[in-house]
Amino acid sequence: MAKVLAGVHATLIRATMSVMTEPIGVPTITSEPLASVLRVLQLRDGEADRFVADSLPQMNRVYGGQVLSQALLAAAATVEDHHDRPPHSLHAYFLRGGDPARPISFEVARTHDGRSFASRQVSATQDGRDILTLMASFQLRQPGVEHSSQIPDVPGPEELISALEYFRSLKHPVGKFLGKTAAFDVRHVQENLYINASPDKSRCQQLWMKPRAEIAGATPLVSRALLAYVIDQVMMEPALRTHGLSWLTPGLALASLDHAMWFHQDFDINQWLLYDQESPSANGARATGHVRVFTEDGDLVAEAMQEAMLRLPEEGAAPSSWSFEVPPVS
Repeated sequence: MAKVLAGVHATLIRATMSVMTEPIGVPTITSEPLASVLRVLQLRDGEADRFVADSLPQMNRVYGGQVLSQALLAAAATVEDHHDRPPHSLHAYFLRGGDPARPISFEVARTHDGRSFASRQVSATQDGRDILTLMASFQLRQPGVEHSSQIPDVPGPEELISALEYFRSLKHPVGKFLGKTAAFDVRHVQENLYINASPDKSRCQQLWMKPRAEIAGATPLVSRALLAYVIDQVMMEPALRTHGLSWLTPGLALASLDHAMWFHQDFDINQWLLYDQESPSANGARATGHVRVFTEDGDLVAEAMQEAMLRLPEEGAAPSSWSFEVPPVS
């Protein structure tokens, strides 16, 4: 009888904890546009491992990196000891485009809780339709064997031109749009691809990134979520580069299909991070991108792999339905 009562008591405790699950606290700042990014990453509490979030109203569809980072934070909120058990990997599929004018619901399934590892499955939906599904794994911090790849020998961020300066120099709507909405300072080692294609057509590139403003209180978990947010912006640039394309190539259609990340160790998102990138393959209107992320000290802190749809209009076809259109910026 005592064992039965103990089991019932444990079940009630787990049910209560599920109902009382609170979202991860995300720091707030006043500096835009980064402040807006942090606001949408602050999920609202639902019930029984359900959360709700809004989107940035910048584009016609929800930005993939945004819903990816929101799903990761939703998963982490259901891991009771997430401070000591941070996420070490995630795998996600982008199922359909989201509407930035409508809220996104996140439902978390507690698929496993072990002594060292925990896993969660997250469904992100709008109007009852899945837009993203994500699996994330969390591990208790533990010692073990260590090795890692070496950081490439490239110029440091102080030696390179800031994309923000480049945007200010442009007499083009894209410059005004990106100058107002880009939350991170990006510094390409090679020529950037915002407006014009690169003549080198290499499958590799490197760039440095960090937030435009200091995020006080950025925990290891928040740093991971922000890395997931921003890395989606650049995953396909090596594929564009090798085929002589830019972000404004007429008729270019690019959409993330799936995304995987591995977080090797803690890092501070406020510090400069080097993104060492390549595109291993493109075939069948799809391309892959691989990124290794290093600190300035040379520590390999994360990796990401993504496959995306990459299409150009057939010769002679009107590109209007695929063109990247910049919303008006006041």
